[in-house]
Amino acid sequence: MSRGTSDPFHWLDEQAGLRRSAGLVRTLRPRPADSPLLDLASNDYLGLARHPEVTRSGADACLRWGAGATGSRLVSGSTELHAELERELAAFCGFEAALVLASGYAANLAAVTALTGPDTLVVADSANHASLIDGCRLSRASREVVPHTDPDAVRKALDGHDGPAVAVTDSVFSVDGDAAPLPALAAACREHGAALLVDDAHGLGVLGAGGRGAADAAGLAGAPDLVCTATLSKSLGSQGGVVLGPARVIEHLVNSARTFIFDTGLAPAAAGAALGALRLLKREPQRAERARAVARELYGRLTAEGLEAVRPDACVVSVRAPSPEAAVRWAADCRTEGLSVGCFRPPSVPDGVSRLRLTARADLTDRQIADAVGTIVRTAPRG
Repeated sequence: MSRGTSDPFHWLDEQAGLRRSAGLVRTLRPRPADSPLLDLASNDYLGLARHPEVTRSGADACLRWGAGATGSRLVSGSTELHAELERELAAFCGFEAALVLASGYAANLAAVTALTGPDTLVVADSANHASLIDGCRLSRASREVVPHTDPDAVRKALDGHDGPAVAVTDSVFSVDGDAAPLPALAAACREHGAALLVDDAHGLGVLGAGGRGAADAAGLAGAPDLVCTATLSKSLGSQGGVVLGPARVIEHLVNSARTFIFDTGLAPAAAGAALGALRLLKREPQRAERARAVARELYGRLTAEGLEAVRPDACVVSVRAPSPEAAVRWAADCRTEGLSVGCFRPPSVPDGVSRLRLTARADLTDRQIADAVGTIVRTAPRG
């Protein structure tokens, strides 16, 4: 700040002006509890966020354990409910152990920072989620960003490095919905004695047998050199995050991960709801395949109408828009016609291409799918 300037935040006005001129202003839009909009914007892939069994599990946990965890997990915030959820998540996903944190973002920061150090090389996919990027920045490790979903680039980055190394990737990328080639990435890592860290936020509940996740689908679940993170806020309809891996990795995180040690534990209601959703998914594994089928149906119908979309590997369907302004108008027009869709623009998209981001849900009916496609096609930018 220059001398004589009395307003320490004067520079914010310039930043706001730049955002407006670029069409990148973001605003909060509180939704009512009974929104009439057809939802293709949320990450409620299995349609469990409002399922009576899930909400009852959350409410019962709140009534029994209280509204909050009351402290960090190492002080007073670790309940029998948290331990039960961790055991069942680990068993379901095929890992030795699990550690539940307050968010998926916190889980990624915990895993990346606690499993690396100044002598570690982190090899990161160029399209990784912001939480993985932030974890890499905070890790103090050497970092190399490699081209998207390119195992050979990972192998080349690892060549010649003498010391600990970790390759970091999303399992399903949140912008375009494409999947990482996990078997090939694991092979590249094993050639160099490197670990593989996978953020399975968009895979848990959707990929693998009955929704057991991307590691299960790739035949890697429980591998001694693999760690997975995930969120409880997407397929499980709740909130929170989890790290899954070998027991010694989880023990290390309990003792060294700052976003675990210094953060209040996950609220009991969220833990209870996630546990209820997990148990429901075990009984109804067909929800995972239904969600994927809905995504394929959306993609097929939209591309048949001439729109440019990315073939989905899970539940995210990305539809390209000609500009940030066009994407905003398109999403707003959909909303006016009763359809809620995501709108991704720079800097949220690493390639600078704006798009609508649609999320498939297992509970969408055939009529709702048809209505959604009709609205998107009818409101698409022209010219």
